[in-house]
Amino acid sequence: MTAIDAIENTATLNSQFAALDLSGRLSLAASLGGRAVFTTSLGIEDQVITAEIGIHRLPIDVATLQTGRLFAETLALIDETENQYDIKIQRFEPEKADIDAYAAQYGMNGFYESVEARHACCGVRKVKPLARALAGATIWVTGLRRGQSANRADTPFVEYDADRNMLKVNPLADWDIERIRAYVGDNGVPVNPLHARGYPSIGCEPCTRAIKPGEPERAGRWWWENDQTRECGLHVHEEAAVVAQ
Repeated sequence: MTAIDAIENTATLNSQFAALDLSGRLSLAASLGGRAVFTTSLGIEDQVITAEIGIHRLPIDVATLQTGRLFAETLALIDETENQYDIKIQRFEPEKADIDAYAAQYGMNGFYESVEARHACCGVRKVKPLARALAGATIWVTGLRRGQSANRADTPFVEYDADRNMLKVNPLADWDIERIRAYVGDNGVPVNPLHARGYPSIGCEPCTRAIKPGEPERAGRWWWENDQTRECGLHVHEEAAVVAQ
């Protein structure tokens, strides 16, 4: 796949995805050729995608980044989800050597001290394991939604990830949180109990707090930082070419 071909394809695919329901979008993603991988953080929107993959037995691999600092509730949900949908969620963990090197340089909880240290921790615990999760894949499915933050307000259904030379599919891009919750309620989808305790976006335990009334969904992530566009690095790439709907 050349960059030019991929970018031209996304323009067409975005129009096609807009006309489909979620099952249709995921089926189309699975049919684009090569291996498709859905990476889940076990958040409520990701659980909706996992449910669709499991219910319709779609040929999309499901993977999660088991960072070593997840909430106990998140870890329990992995097993519960596998059992409910009779699927295997592949776990990708950070390398011990990388964790040791990080701790030696910054301290185990050094991410509180600087943005540089926080990005380094996310790099070790999430970005590098993601590379292993996506190895050999041509389609990356995510749970990104436009309503999650101002930084994601222009999320397309399909974009070309130039760094990884693959198509990135965001089938829930146009779903709001009310629609997500309605699907969960109507279909008995298991969700993280932390959502009911004020955690709409759940990452590693030391880096996530409950949000306050009126705050954006992702305000509880890395709350000690002032940058309102803060991300972990999984979905931020300098050369990513995005073609909006």
